Amino acid sequence: QLQLVESGGGSVQSGGSLRLSCAVSGNAVTRHCIGWSRQAPGKNREGVAGIDSDGTTSYADSVKGRFTISQDNAKNMLYLQMNNLKPEDAAMYYCAVRFYGCDGLLRGYYTYLGQGTQVTVSS
Repeated sequence: QLQLVESGGGSVQSGGSLRLSCAVSGNAVTRHCIGWSRQAPGKNREGVAGIDSDGTTSYADSVKGRFTISQDNAKNMLYLQMNNLKPEDAAMYYCAVRFYGCDGLLRGYYTYLGQGTQVTVSS
């Protein structure tokens, strides 16, 4: 069982930056991907970025070059640095874990999901 608690959301202007954090507790005993997904009102959940158990990172095309995912295993923390934010990035952002790799997480699937943190971007 895993517990995921997000923080760091907020409201910024277009072009601004935010850093999301996720505190992770518990153990995922199988190969897994940990990362971030988002969901805007009226839209499907989409994966944003993920880190596989071997450290490989993956990103959605829409955020490549602007978002960076990282983790601090000593602190059991996951981060998402978001730069050059655009109005279309506005959504509820969720910390997520998907067993067996990042392909599913980047399609919006998850095994465990946090409560979410809201990101608002004004133009």
